[in-house]
Amino acid sequence: MRILIVTDAWEPQVNGVVRTLQATIAELRKAGHAVSVVSPDLFRSIPCPSYPEIRLAFAGWRKVGRHIRAFAPQAIHISTEGPLGLAARRWCLKHGFPFTTAYHTRFPEYVAARLPLSPAFVWRFIRWFHRPARHIMVATRSLARELADQGLGQTMMWERGVDHQQFHADRAPHPAYAELPRPIQLYVGRVAVEKNIGAFLDVDRPGTKVVVGDGPALAALKAQHPDALFLGKLGGETLATAYAGADVFVFPSRTDTFGLVVIEALSCGTPVAAFPVPGPGDIIRDGAGALDEDLSRAIDAALACDRGDAASLGARYSWATCTAQFVSALTFVPADRTPEGKLENVGLAA
Repeated sequence: MRILIVTDAWEPQVNGVVRTLQATIAELRKAGHAVSVVSPDLFRSIPCPSYPEIRLAFAGWRKVGRHIRAFAPQAIHISTEGPLGLAARRWCLKHGFPFTTAYHTRFPEYVAARLPLSPAFVWRFIRWFHRPARHIMVATRSLARELADQGLGQTMMWERGVDHQQFHADRAPHPAYAELPRPIQLYVGRVAVEKNIGAFLDVDRPGTKVVVGDGPALAALKAQHPDALFLGKLGGETLATAYAGADVFVFPSRTDTFGLVVIEALSCGTPVAAFPVPGPGDIIRDGAGALDEDLSRAIDAALACDRGDAASLGARYSWATCTAQFVSALTFVPADRTPEGKLENVGLAA
């Protein structure tokens, strides 16, 4: 099948959305599907205010439509609610072509953390954007319930996966851990206000706090927490050693829809401490970590968990399963109804 993915989040960004798309596309191509990506690098763009790694493309629906017609897809997936997503949505509605969307980010809470806007106001936009989609892909059941409460009931599961050849419990610890006081408490991810990293670094307990990642809040957090170790951005096997050598992985975010780093940490045998919120609340079970509104208590409870239970839970997540869910959620049209074939209205509700 010919699958077109439209996304405002793309390389060289390093975040959960981009990594999920990269892994899913690799699996799709391995299975024989033809995949094309419409992304900001194809157009003139500017940095997104407060998140400069994201590029906002200057692309109207006609420009995006030319890319769609050139590829002649049998399925269109709109991954993000940015300028490219808006342009592709308009093209699909104008031409009666079915499409799917994904709800990757708890947008209302994310925006409220950065701008003086009410989440209720942002929800109006979310409902408008996703309502025409045949299916809205979500990573967790709690997120599906949240969207259903907003009148968006056409959700289908699209979980996340782990590269188990890279992330596993047999990794040696990161060399920077050698002389650090234990227990080592680790955070991995973007260093930004919406990740709530301060809640982790403010916890008063023995051991060493380690932060892996980069972002706009890095300089401020370094200045406020000189006793923490900031290792910067890591990837590949080096990142796996950071996970595997830690005693507990701390996930302080209250706004993530899943938390890809959570299942990577689990796959390395590292128990997880988090708040009891959607995302980690959908993942953590079977003695593999702890959830508590008091993050210090969650850390203590996670340190008492069995690392084998954590690794067993992480092993349940694979990119092959994730990609099979993605394909099941897509809406395919016959070859003669692709944009280069006889394009007709295929029953898409406006």
